[in-house]
Amino acid sequence: MKNQININITKLILTAILSLSGSGLYSAQIGGVHFQDVYPSTSGNLNIRGYSILNYMMVIKAYAGALYLKPSVSSDQALSAAPRILELYYFHKISADDFRESTIEMIKKNTDSAGFGRIENQLNAFNAFYRDVVPGDRYRADYTPENGTTLYLNGRALGTIKSDEFSKAFFSIWIGKNPIDKKFRDRLLGR
Repeated sequence: MKNQININITKLILTAILSLSGSGLYSAQIGGVHFQDVYPSTSGNLNIRGYSILNYMMVIKAYAGALYLKPSVSSDQALSAAPRILELYYFHKISADDFRESTIEMIKKNTDSAGFGRIENQLNAFNAFYRDVVPGDRYRADYTPENGTTLYLNGRALGTIKSDEFSKAFFSIWIGKNPIDKKFRDRLLGR
């Protein structure tokens, strides 16, 4: 009887801890920026895999980022048809045009010409979602196989592209073979 009571108390404590971890509490921190440990998704909770700061010209902090995956998804499977979230916090003002140009440039580095041609219309539609950002703003890209990739600015949905191939190309900017920065990629992937 006493063992059963201890087991039930332990279950209650674990349930409380798990429910709090998904409630928007921020505990991962880098460079003064806090990230949630868990993001709820239509495909289940996604846990933070890694986080880092991307420096421009090695000294200027451009943004901090965090990648979220299901615990069962290995880092090597991060670009598969598995749900994923990338959140980026900006330290500097960046124009929507700069986002558009760099997105095209980086996707071209991570796809061949045939692959780029297949997603070019979706890329153009996605690029229309971008807005200017100021310090403290956050973009979040949320991918699920059933819904596609949704771009959020400060929690507000800007639009969705339903294409697995587009999503893989887009997320390759940060976690692909030719990312914007290899150290940043490896830290996001928890390597």
